[in-house]
Amino acid sequence: MNVATTEFPILPTVSANDVALLGSSAAMQEVLRLIERVGPTDASVLLTGESGSGKELAAQLIHRRSARHTGPFVAINCGAVPAGLIEAELFGHEKGSFTGAIRAHAGVFERAHGGTLLLDEVTEMPLDMQTRLLRVLETRKFYRVGASVELCTDVRVIAATNRCPLQAVESAQLREDLLYRLAVFPIAMPPLRARGGDVDLLAEHFLGELNARAGTQKRLSAVARMMLKQHSWPGNVRELKNCIERAFILGDEVLEPAPLIQAGVAPRGAQPADTRERIDIRVGSRIEDMERSLIEATLDHFQGNKRRAADALGCSLKTLYNKLNGYSQNQEFASN
Repeated sequence: MNVATTEFPILPTVSANDVALLGSSAAMQEVLRLIERVGPTDASVLLTGESGSGKELAAQLIHRRSARHTGPFVAINCGAVPAGLIEAELFGHEKGSFTGAIRAHAGVFERAHGGTLLLDEVTEMPLDMQTRLLRVLETRKFYRVGASVELCTDVRVIAATNRCPLQAVESAQLREDLLYRLAVFPIAMPPLRARGGDVDLLAEHFLGELNARAGTQKRLSAVARMMLKQHSWPGNVRELKNCIERAFILGDEVLEPAPLIQAGVAPRGAQPADTRERIDIRVGSRIEDMERSLIEATLDHFQGNKRRAADALGCSLKTLYNKLNGYSQNQEFASN
């Protein structure tokens, strides 16, 4: 495919396992274009972006686009391995090389031979190990811990970090020479809040999976969709997936604002689909109060037309009447 002249296809290129990479936004289309370009090469790639933005999925897609796609894809989280064990995890060790080494162990550079190695959270690797890593990347040779025989490795290295690489260099968390060795081809993964309509696309995908699994037909109301788009999503796609699953469990056939709020969505305001009007909701407000504010603001917008308000809110007219009657009764009780 000539990506220079052809619009990048979303679904044929990204499989169901790469849900975080689905998207029609300009930000994700650019990421997919870069992956399509760099995939067939053997260049080192540095993926940057917030946690949950899909860095490992991007690395897997790069691997599948490469000539190494029939080889192994091996990932290691450098920040999750204790400092005393990182060398053995990277390069392996011989039996008896240290206390607890009851058998020989192949490190990730051996296991990824002929394929792709993802060094996730590479800025969390101890500086002395970064020095050794740099040598291995340059020579393609290494020793297992406790071994005297040098081994060769043929791997494509992809690194990932949720930190700004240059700031990591300035704070002495990342060697500058290692950064330039890893960042032959940098790709910045956009946060979900910068992906516009992709939030709706991903939410529908996750909800569709849950419906298929449970044999249901739950759907998001218009106001619920608006709330999802307004949320800042600090946990990115991972947070969205968890939120939809919690709301699915808590909600009825139509997922309205209440189960989303209970699931962790903090609205910055609310607006019907055809207006830019917003309402302010204080942090710490009760769920019932937030829902009432949304309903009353929507009624005001539609000049008291309850049917249009119910349609915009994604609830039945009967449900809307019941809620309004409840508000009236509470008001009468408070005044007595």
